[in-house]
Amino acid sequence: MTQNGRDRGTVVFDLDGTLADTAGDLIAAANACLAARGLGRPLDPVADAGIAFHGGRAMLRAGYARAPAEMLLPPGAEDEDFPLLLDHYGNCLADTTRLYPGTEAALEALAAAGYALAVCTNKPEALAERLLAALGVRERFTALVGADTLPVRKPDPRPYAESVARAGGTVARSFLVGDTETDLRTARAAGVRVALVGFGPEGEGIARLGPDAMLEEFAALPGLARDWLG
Repeated sequence: MTQNGRDRGTVVFDLDGTLADTAGDLIAAANACLAARGLGRPLDPVADAGIAFHGGRAMLRAGYARAPAEMLLPPGAEDEDFPLLLDHYGNCLADTTRLYPGTEAALEALAAAGYALAVCTNKPEALAERLLAALGVRERFTALVGADTLPVRKPDPRPYAESVARAGGTVARSFLVGDTETDLRTARAAGVRVALVGFGPEGEGIARLGPDAMLEEFAALPGLARDWLG
């Protein structure tokens, strides 16, 4: 986005664990797959939230690891269950998911200040589109790049760069807001700053990664954008 012919800057967001707490619905989808295998529902939406935000396969592996020793999983169980997990998730993706407090106000303030907004997520693009629409904020974002938009995904920097380009910005005048090591690695690979949220699944513990900034609440984000992008 430009303002008076100048690139005002682009703020790129991760989705799960950054914009919205999606753990409950992600865990429900994984547990549905695990239950179908006779493994019960071993994942907890609170205790295992950090696993949820590392993706569907991570949840399945965690569930398999908790299976009784006498239960033998067939080879290829994860590859069989992953598409089923996505189907289950598509049916419950907004049942309990909610935006984090202050998200909408921060997005409105950033847009009013002239910043372009984009989403770069490792959630499949179609599911990300549906979720943002269900949460009522899809129109706030000029661009969305998902796990399957390109042949590669985060932490490869190309999806990040693509999200900035689709938003009409330049990587040099952008930064990433995320919640995991994957987001930090993405930013480092792209050569941009990263702010990690202190209200995501790992809480304040995410500061251990040494991000360029920690966001304790979304109300601080417009000020951070001014500091970093002008």
